[in-house]
Amino acid sequence: MNPILATTFLFAGCCSDVVFLELLIKNDPGSGNIITFTRFLFIAIEGFIFTVQFGSKKPVVPIRRYVTLVIFVFVTSVLNNLVLNFNISMPLHMIFRSGSLITSMVLGIIILKRRYPISKYVSVFMITVGVATCTFESGKYINHPDEPVSKDSFYDLCIWTIGVVLMTLSLFLSARMGIYQESLSLEFGKNPKEALFYSHALPLPGFLILGKDIYNRAVMFNRSDPMTLPSLGITMPNMWIYLIGNVVTNYVCSTSAFMLSAECSSLTVTLAVTLRKFVSLILSIAYFSNPFTTVHWAGTILVFLGTLVFTEVFSIPRFLIPTQTFSIKKPVSMEVNGTKATKGD
Repeated sequence: MNPILATTFLFAGCCSDVVFLELLIKNDPGSGNIITFTRFLFIAIEGFIFTVQFGSKKPVVPIRRYVTLVIFVFVTSVLNNLVLNFNISMPLHMIFRSGSLITSMVLGIIILKRRYPISKYVSVFMITVGVATCTFESGKYINHPDEPVSKDSFYDLCIWTIGVVLMTLSLFLSARMGIYQESLSLEFGKNPKEALFYSHALPLPGFLILGKDIYNRAVMFNRSDPMTLPSLGITMPNMWIYLIGNVVTNYVCSTSAFMLSAECSSLTVTLAVTLRKFVSLILSIAYFSNPFTTVHWAGTILVFLGTLVFTEVFSIPRFLIPTQTFSIKKPVSMEVNGTKATKGD
């Protein structure tokens, strides 16, 4: 696919995905499980047809080696959508997930014994301060955008705190998953489409644990207000339209990211994904009137600048950093659908 076309689909798919997701969460904050299940089911069906060709194509990586990856993907995906039920706003959700470089670097140092240039530590410090700033500022405006939280909303603050803890846990699990994927790639080569299929098809039985909640949400969706699609003339409950739109645009977003990583360097992909996240954030703030203060903007700018510095899209002036550097083995990973793909970010 042409890089320009892939980038266009990336922005269109991912930004539309955010809009549909927020429409779902605004109407039903507890719909995370049915959203996750539907995404997994769609990717599994598509992969069964086109990737493994109805089961006729044998996997390059042994199925038993996918078991650990499946657990990581299932848990992180469920957590990423579950946290939206804990008073976590979409802007904070997007900014917090942009802090994945922090956990990736921490685990890279602890598990892989990697050492990084001083510029990497500076950039991660910028991201950490930015995420922390946005998080603490968001804690003041949980359910009342125009006024800080009061003693009467202490319960809401506790729920929000649990959400922040779950997001942090998800970031660390996602980073650990990226390291495991990297080890699979070194041993068996890069097989992103195969990994995407098996990591979404094998966990499907696990959703039986969440079956009651998924069923109850489906019943609620059926009772939502009817909506007519102008171009098709089809009328159906609006929540199902939002869900279908979310699943399709999420697939376009993920596929475009894979296509772009195949055509461009990892730095180009990182820049495109970072800009896409920024546009999605602006869209969420403007379209849904999410509370976003000057402090939020300061933290956001630190996060995105830190990300660009880390990936060497921008460089820190040499007079600001020591001349001593350390060797680094650069990981190549990409966050797609709240999980780590094997190339890009």
